[in-house]
Amino acid sequence: MRTDRVYACGAAAGILADLLLGDPRRGHPVAAFGRTAGAVERVLWRDHRGWGALHTAVCAGGAAAGAALAARAVRGQGPAAVALTAATVWSVVGGTSLGREARAVAGALVAGDLEVARERLPHLCGRDPQALDGPGIARAVVESVAENTSDAVVGALVWGALGGVPGLVAFRAVNTLDAMVGHRSPRYRRFGWASARLDDVAGYPGARLTAALAVVAGGDRHGAARAWRADAHRHPSPNAGPVEAAFAGALGVRLGGSLSYGGRVEHRPVLNGEGRAVEVADVERAVRLSRRVGLLALAVCAGGRMAYGAVRRRKGGRS
Repeated sequence: MRTDRVYACGAAAGILADLLLGDPRRGHPVAAFGRTAGAVERVLWRDHRGWGALHTAVCAGGAAAGAALAARAVRGQGPAAVALTAATVWSVVGGTSLGREARAVAGALVAGDLEVARERLPHLCGRDPQALDGPGIARAVVESVAENTSDAVVGALVWGALGGVPGLVAFRAVNTLDAMVGHRSPRYRRFGWASARLDDVAGYPGARLTAALAVVAGGDRHGAARAWRADAHRHPSPNAGPVEAAFAGALGVRLGGSLSYGGRVEHRPVLNGEGRAVEVADVERAVRLSRRVGLLALAVCAGGRMAYGAVRRRKGGRS
């Protein structure tokens, strides 16, 4: 089976598994990677960018190398190659679990149980839940759904189309390292610098595709495009900015503003200032938009990989 068909079939099967099953309940490969990266950090940690870069290279490079060996072992074996791709996609994407966690927080808010909502929020993002009221939690959930649509679904599919199983694994490894050490706490300001910058680079194409698909799939295409164009560059993150701005415009809500991470307060610019304040019902709308974007991304990435293979074959190459 040609490699373009392997990716298309495997990616579709992996997304279907995620839709039906969510994340693996036990022995999640991403969790195992996180534990390994934590162990490597304990050995390598120094308050220095160079040691942080070594940590990133060892962890992300090791994961990608292992994936490359696995892909090489099944090369030319159609069903096995599809199965490996499907299992990898299922392991690295998290769209269903993202929606499940977002709905759990929204359900607690609807029930008036603010404490439960605060307890559930850290499953989605790293903000200080005790500093948030109900509307603040709802806004945080919508922003997290938007950003993680890129990080947990679209970005992985893009890199899978570009690099197969090694691309899938490398992207998830880099994204996980950024979540672990890429924030600007005193411990990780220098050590996590390389992971944060590499995540910015790796996330760039997926974030732009996510924003574009949010414009296509959202309820207000003009508003989504306008907010992306006007506000994305104002966000401190080069990748979260386009995604959150496009989601804000598509949903007709305002995102951004003050938030608290690890005891420090950040004042971020407002995205789609013409929109209304986020309501709890917008969480469900954001989850549905996220799912539509993910399915469109599968079609774009699989179709793009097939088209590239067809062009190469016409030119006498091999896909």
